[in-house]
Parts: sequence; structure tokens; C-alpha cells
Amino acid sequence: MDKMATKGGKQLVNPFKYLKEHLNSQIYVKLKDGSEYVGKLVATDTTMNLILDDAIEVADNGTRLVAKIGRVLIKGSMVEFISFDASTAAEKALTGV
Repeated sequence: MDKMATKGGKQLVNPFKYLKEHLNSQIYVKLKDGSEYVGKLVATDTTMNLILDDAIEVADNGTRLVAKIGRVLIKGSMVEFISFDASTAAEKALTGV
């Protein structure tokens, strides 16, 4: 039987599983310093280091484009949260809508 950790009656799932499932997908990443990035997740590891391609830096919850970066390495210890629904944030930042 597969043992899963639980907390308060809720099943805890390793986030690495979700990252691997979303390889080659566009993601939104917010860092602990407030920086925000949108890009295609091309690599990750068990410490949640991320490599994004075609990355852009955004601001104001993804509504404003700050810079087009290209490939970026994000250290896992700096990640505050990740959203797998990044298309809206990227579209708003790139179109100004």
C-alpha cells in the first residue's frame, strides 16, 4: 500500500510531481523578493530549481511587462509560489490589456 502523508485530514502531495507533469508548459512564478516571471518550464529538480525558456519578467500580478529575458534559472529556495495557469498573466503583460 502506498503511504501518503496527511495533515489535518488532507493528503499532502510532493510538488515535484506537479512540476514534472507541467514540463514544457507555461508557468507563472513569484519569488520571495516580489519578482514575477512567466515562461515555459523546461527543467526542474527535487530542490525546485527551475529553468524557464522564453521567460518574461512581469509586475503587478502579471499585468505589466518589465523585461523580456529569454532563458532564466530560478533557485528553488527563492520561490514563493508557482501557478500552472500562466497564460492570462503573460497575455496581460504582453498586450497591456
